[in-house]
Amino acid sequence: MFSSRHSIGSPPPESRHSGTGLAGLRGPVSLVEKIATAQHFEPPSPRELRAQAVQRLQVGLFGLAAMLLLVGLANIIMQHAREANPTTLGGKVTPGVPGGLPGNADPLVDMGVAPSPEAAAVQSASPR
Repeated sequence: MFSSRHSIGSPPPESRHSGTGLAGLRGPVSLVEKIATAQHFEPPSPRELRAQAVQRLQVGLFGLAAMLLLVGLANIIMQHAREANPTTLGGKVTPGVPGGLPGNADPLVDMGVAPSPEAAAVQSASPR
């Protein structure tokens, strides 16, 4: 098959000197056949046009259904999150309801950076 002098990765000796390989070419290599005669445009048949329209309709309806499912799933997740923790995500909290936080709406008071209005009222009411 191959001679013992043939190295791996190089073409066999038969094709090195013959005109069948690219190594023997000296000029630019054409990868596209040249067209001898003019080719005329043939418009698609009514059957092909109908098939294209049906395919576009199927893709559009599939995309619409996927978006509706995605929005529905997001709505279910958000509703479940609101029910699980009503203090976040815009849930209403009343101070007297069990599970609700006592009425501090100021995040600085919650962190302890600023005094709460109730503590300031108690300090001003107490005699010194």
